[in-house]
Amino acid sequence: MSLKNMCGRVSWIFNDDNFDVDQIVGVKNIKVTDIHELAALAMKSYDPEFAKTVQKGDVVVGGENFGYGHPHYPPLKALRHLGIQAVVAESFSPGFYRGEISMGFTLVSCPGIRKLVSRWDTLSVDWENLTITNVTQNKSLPIEPMSTMDQMMLERGGFIPYLKGRLQSAKENQKGQ
Repeated sequence: MSLKNMCGRVSWIFNDDNFDVDQIVGVKNIKVTDIHELAALAMKSYDPEFAKTVQKGDVVVGGENFGYGHPHYPPLKALRHLGIQAVVAESFSPGFYRGEISMGFTLVSCPGIRKLVSRWDTLSVDWENLTITNVTQNKSLPIEPMSTMDQMMLERGGFIPYLKGRLQSAKENQKGQ
C-alpha cells in the first residue's frame, strides 16, 4: 500500500455510538454552502472554542457506527476546512464510509480506539503494519485493513481523480498497442 503514514493530535472524541455527523454543524445549518460560515459553526455545541484550537493535521475519534443517519457532506467539509485530516472510529456507517472515502477523506476503522486515547494525545497510523499508536501514551492497536479500491481512491484524492487516472491509463495502454 502506498498510503502515507499519518500523525496528528486528537482534537475531539465523540463518545456516542451511532453518531449522526449532522450534529457537527447542527441540523439547521446543513444547507449552509459558504465553507467559512460552515467551519465557524463546526462543533459549536460541543466546544465553542473548537475552531480556534484545532490545528492542521488533527484527527477526531468516534465510536461504533460513526456517521449513522443521512450521509451529508457539509459537516466533514467543515472539519476538513479547519484542518482535520482523518476520523478514526470503532466502526463506520456504510453510507458515510463510502461517501467520505469517495471524497478522498481518510477514515480509519479501529475497534477499541476510544479506550486508547484522550483529547490532545498524538496518534500515528502505520498503514503497512496496520497499526495505530497513541504516541503520547505509547500504546498501540491494530486497524482494520482497507479494500484495494478504497486505498486507490484515497491515494488519488477521491473517486473522481481515481476514475480520471484509470481513464488516462487506459488511453496510454491503447496508444502503446
